[in-house]
Amino acid sequence: MAAQTPPAAPAHDPAARRDLAVRAAVAQGLVGGAEDAEPLVCLLDVAGIRASAAALTAAFAAALPAGTPVLHAFAVKAAPLAAVLRLLADAGLGCEVASPGELALARAAGVAPERTVLDSPVKTAAELREALALGIAVNADNPQELARLDALVAAGPTRSPLGMRINPQTGAGTIGALSTATSTSKFGFALRDPGAREWLVRAYVERPWLTRLHTHSGSQGVPLALIAQGVRELHALAEEINAAAGRRQVDTLDIGGGLPVNFASDTETPTYGEYVAALREAAPGLFGGGYGLVTEFGRSLLAKHGLVLSRVEYTKTSGARPIALTHAGVQLATRTVYAPAAWPVRILAYDAKGVPKTGAPVAQDIAGPACFAGDLLAAGRELPALAPGDLIAVPDTGAYFFTAHYGYNSLPRPAVHGFTLTPTGEVRFALAREAQPLRAIPEEAGASHRDAFLPGPDSSPAGV
Repeated sequence: MAAQTPPAAPAHDPAARRDLAVRAAVAQGLVGGAEDAEPLVCLLDVAGIRASAAALTAAFAAALPAGTPVLHAFAVKAAPLAAVLRLLADAGLGCEVASPGELALARAAGVAPERTVLDSPVKTAAELREALALGIAVNADNPQELARLDALVAAGPTRSPLGMRINPQTGAGTIGALSTATSTSKFGFALRDPGAREWLVRAYVERPWLTRLHTHSGSQGVPLALIAQGVRELHALAEEINAAAGRRQVDTLDIGGGLPVNFASDTETPTYGEYVAALREAAPGLFGGGYGLVTEFGRSLLAKHGLVLSRVEYTKTSGARPIALTHAGVQLATRTVYAPAAWPVRILAYDAKGVPKTGAPVAQDIAGPACFAGDLLAAGRELPALAPGDLIAVPDTGAYFFTAHYGYNSLPRPAVHGFTLTPTGEVRFALAREAQPLRAIPEEAGASHRDAFLPGPDSSPAGV
């Protein structure tokens, strides 16, 4: 009998693609329940990433007049992987970088300078010189940085679009650490401080080469209305500057990113369409075609498309609480472990063959491998009873989780694979980042300098 072609539905269903990928990861040896199999791997859904990029570009294209310049610059810090940046560039996106390392990564991924934006509150003079030499857009964070740009611009022409980051001081969301538009935020020029607005308008009028304005109110925990309010303040300031200058000096508004992500289910909400609708209501002039736009989304493009897969190594009870000990913990889900109330994750249970587990739910802790008591992915989570050799999966981890490894206990970085489905339903994997070999850890820790603090051949013993 001829093999039946799998139904087409999984190609359009992220949850179905995920289940197929888990089973294929086991079958193809990327991870497994056997003692000698790989205990940990991380996956990225390539089709899901492309779908998010398409949804972003489509939402803004539908709301703007044809021909309006728009650059969607992916926030590299959300997923600093060359393959991710290359994929997004192929989908039409650029990069927003906030460090020399991120800039080097964007360049290594082939992202053009004119599609790159440099944001950081602590840019060195050398970083600024490099950016201006390359023609990368720069948003100055403070008056002292602006003075450095003054000197660099006076020294010679540059192709770099230059602007200033504004803190609209519109308030915080539910996660203070990710709220960047508070009254005392470390980011940008505080717009509502006494005399600040007048100073900003004058600074622009005196510098015709300042042609952009930038703001970013925060991300997870910041509601759309608050983000939109910050963008409205930015647009109003641009109009005021242009009126004072008597010309269209500010021609581009960088409105940042910050779309929150739903970590409670597979539903993607809010959508980019809902975000654009909130902006149109708060700042309708933004969509009149008078300004080019730059966005800087990160988490919302990648989070829903990442998956951590770990073997359950042991199970035990303590105080009658079942505990599953796994290889996935603080090194991959740093924010969840240190701030579980703000960053809860879902846990999915699979058997050793990668098939979803069924059975009566049992409240159990899902623990990581790090040597401290708080290394828990979940506490008292109701799941089918886990046993050694089973697999746990942690979805929604494509941004700020395994992509940015935390080196607690010198735990090595796991491999990252992207996966796609063929028309016949076959899962194909492509390596995005190799697993870190154990030999690299002593090298990173300075093994070649291990005698650096010992007395040299001509030295006296310490304290003599």
